[in-house]
Amino acid sequence: MLRVTNLTKSFGGRVVLDRLSLALADGDFVTVVGSNGAGKSTLFNAIAGTFLCDSGRIELDGRDVTYLPEHRRAREISRVFQDPMKGTAPSLSVAENLALAYARGTGRGLLRPAMGKRERALFRDALAALGMGLEDRMDAPIGRLSGGQRQAVTLLMCTIVAPRLLLLDEHTAALDPVSAGKVLEITAEVVARRSITAMMITHNLGSALRLGNRTVLLEGGAVALELGGEERRGMDDRALLARYREVCRGGGSDRVVLSAVGK
Repeated sequence: MLRVTNLTKSFGGRVVLDRLSLALADGDFVTVVGSNGAGKSTLFNAIAGTFLCDSGRIELDGRDVTYLPEHRRAREISRVFQDPMKGTAPSLSVAENLALAYARGTGRGLLRPAMGKRERALFRDALAALGMGLEDRMDAPIGRLSGGQRQAVTLLMCTIVAPRLLLLDEHTAALDPVSAGKVLEITAEVVARRSITAMMITHNLGSALRLGNRTVLLEGGAVALELGGEERRGMDDRALLARYREVCRGGGSDRVVLSAVGK
């Protein structure tokens, strides 16, 4: 479904992605961990088309999208960022934001409103499924929602029309623990129900092992460790940290990951 081959990217002479290769099958939910500067967000930016890489190849459903511009990839790749303020129009209502996302996802274009009775009913049902009471706030400006509520709506906007690939870029890092837990619960439910192929960056090793079916550890801009199957199911966050230390030989960046254990 997604194949990244020998992806390399440098900024100011510093190699951030170093011949990174990774493949996802349909329905994979891959959690991505690694120290600060390991290349996690850079990998997501490369996949989304935020910039072109120095070398390597990116394929989506067997099609070479390496040089496809970001706005073209956005038709099939959705992304939820760490900042709850990103990805929405704060002055528009919850329903209007969903309508824009629905219009884009269905190919109607942004100039054709998608707010008939059928669409409003669809949005209401989808909001109700979040379990946050947002179906009663459809006409409230989205900027008035809490960070957790807004991030849940952003996730819904990205999946109201199922994308081929969903990128979750530390999408709970800016939330309080209760809100983060709720958004992760919603994430797992939506991804499973819609059979969406997804990648999620997280610094929480417990979440990395609890969610999805595979975990990938990046270090130095490359894949240092991949976990799946029985090996992953039998592992806890401290065991993953031990594997990280083993693979990365206890470098200074190890302390960054250690600080996330138990959060």
